[in-house]
Formats: sequence, structure tokens, C-alpha cells
Amino acid sequence: MNPRYRLAKYLIERTAMAHDIIDVIKNLQTLSENNSAFKVLKDFERVIDELDVYVFKNWEEGELIEGPKVNRYDVTCKFMWPRADMPDPKGGKRLVDHGCQVICTKEEVLLPRKIKDPSDFRPGTMKGKIDAHPIWTVEITMPKKLMQDVFVGKENKENNRMAELMKYSQTEVAPDSAATQTAEEPAPNA
Repeated sequence: MNPRYRLAKYLIERTAMAHDIIDVIKNLQTLSENNSAFKVLKDFERVIDELDVYVFKNWEEGELIEGPKVNRYDVTCKFMWPRADMPDPKGGKRLVDHGCQVICTKEEVLLPRKIKDPSDFRPGTMKGKIDAHPIWTVEITMPKKLMQDVFVGKENKENNRMAELMKYSQTEVAPDSAATQTAEEPAPNA
């Protein structure tokens, strides 16, 4: 079976535009300034982690380039990888199986060239020329309901763990307190 068909069966693939690295940096600055956007991004990442998407090849190396964009019913984030390090489509399929939309796109990111000789400068400036580098982008649109379910499941898991710890600590205390009471009180037949 054609691998391109298998990818297209679960994921939408497009060829699109170039991203400017300055826009990526501005997006990251916005995240650091906006606490609510950062919380949404943490919840988004928690879902990806809980669904074990990071076990698939190259998913951990993705870098955020856009988002999170919060809509009424979903949240969208866009990540990038070098073209040679495409994330495994099985990770995208796992997200699709849980109601997410995953769009893989071949794009380019514009990065300034490292200056090694005078020909690397832009004419009339002391800045490096801008080169387009090929990348894969993966745009994930995740339902808010899924994010909420994973968050509630995590809280329930923590509450259950605390209840178990409290139960075990009470059973350990109870025999000790009974032993101290019997040692202090005289036996009824004595």
C-alpha cells in the first residue's frame, strides 16, 4: 500500500506558505506575557502526553509556531519539525481517534543566514540574508471537551491516590492506638 495513501487516510496533508521566525518569536513572547494562554497550552500538552503520542518517533522534537488559538469548542496549535524529521503519522492517528483534527503540511520557515563572508549580508545592511528552510508543520485542533475530560481524569486520579494514602495511614494508626490503650488500662479480670 502506498505510504502516502495511509497518511492521507488519517491526516490531511497540504503544501503551503512560509513562516517567518519573527512571528514565531512574537507568539512565544505572547505566551510568556499571557498566563491564561500558557495554561491552555499546558492543558493541550497534557492531553498529548496522556494519549501517549510522545512515544511515537519525533513527536517530542516539535516546536510551537502558532497558538494556542481558542475557539468556542476547540483549541488549535501548530508545531514544526525539520523536513527530515517528520513526526510519525501513527501519533496523529491516535489524536484523530480521540476526536482531534490533524493537518500535516510541507512548509518553509524563513531564517537569517549565518554570516561567514561578505556575500552573506543583505545589500546595504549589516544583517544576514534570509533563507527558506523546509519544515513539516502539524496543526492540531483539539476539542475542549477532550481537554476537560483529561484534566478531570487527572484530578480524580490524584484525589483517589490521596484517599488511598489516607486509608493506609489510618489503618496503620488504628492498631498502634489500640495497643497503647490496652497497655495503659488494666485488664478486666486482673
